[in-house]
Amino acid sequence: MSIEDAINIEASVERFLGNGLFMASLPNGHHVVAHCGNRDQVEASLLRVGDDVRLEMSPFDMSKGRILFKKDDEII
Repeated sequence: MSIEDAINIEASVERFLGNGLFMASLPNGHHVVAHCGNRDQVEASLLRVGDDVRLEMSPFDMSKGRILFKKDDEII
């Protein structure tokens, strides 16, 4: 999959699942398991329930995503 195929969408963090995983809610009501990249685990500790984030998702598996940015444009 190339970078152009990835889907970028806004979501909000619903809860912390442990081990750097978060449950995120999409605007259409679906829930997605989201994670931060390996190099961003320290910054992932700054995420809180209710934060608005931008996710990158594969068109092949819409149940998982990677957190790219917080809504206030801070890189995570």
